[in-house]
Amino acid sequence: MTCANVRSALSAMMDGEPVDRPAEVSEHLRGCDACTLWRSQAETLAAQLRDRYSDTPDLTENVLAAVADGQRQADRHQLAIRAGRRRLLRWAVGVAAVVQLCLAVPALLTAAGVTEVTAIHTSREMASFDIAVAVGFLLAAVRPERAKAFVPVAAVLAVCLGATSLLDVSAGFTGLVDEAGHMVALVQAGLLWALGRVSDIPTTTSRPVTT
Repeated sequence: MTCANVRSALSAMMDGEPVDRPAEVSEHLRGCDACTLWRSQAETLAAQLRDRYSDTPDLTENVLAAVADGQRQADRHQLAIRAGRRRLLRWAVGVAAVVQLCLAVPALLTAAGVTEVTAIHTSREMASFDIAVAVGFLLAAVRPERAKAFVPVAAVLAVCLGATSLLDVSAGFTGLVDEAGHMVALVQAGLLWALGRVSDIPTTTSRPVTT
């Protein structure tokens, strides 16, 4: 073995690492004064370094604790933002449902502005449908974890109302102003979808399980 190989092996051995052919390293040292001196000087230097830095405190735990604390604070901040967003969406969905109820209940009871018997019946059926949808929205506002289940119903309702409104307006059966109210269904569907997404995200930090 060359002196370079032996000194590399000696350095590894002082670090507690395994080396190849340790017997050949020992054999080389018995016949090489230069490598023997190098080992002695390296061991002396390592001992001096250990003595010099023996009183240096180990800050590993403190650093890791500080990093973990910073991460917890960032998580709490993000959770507060998500909780505020969900609260706002719950209020928006609830207000939209209450408005829809306020408009549908009078139509169900009086069918105001409608004179024909068939039209009165149709108006009351539509009012009943609107009340049922409004109740679903109120339930989603109260129990936001269930909002996602109502999204398909709200989306289909918004698409169907939008498509039929376009057809009726283009055919001249009704005016664009009269159908503008159906945009509320589209807004409600969007609010419900957003509430369902926010409700999928945890708003509290989970605690580690201890045994």
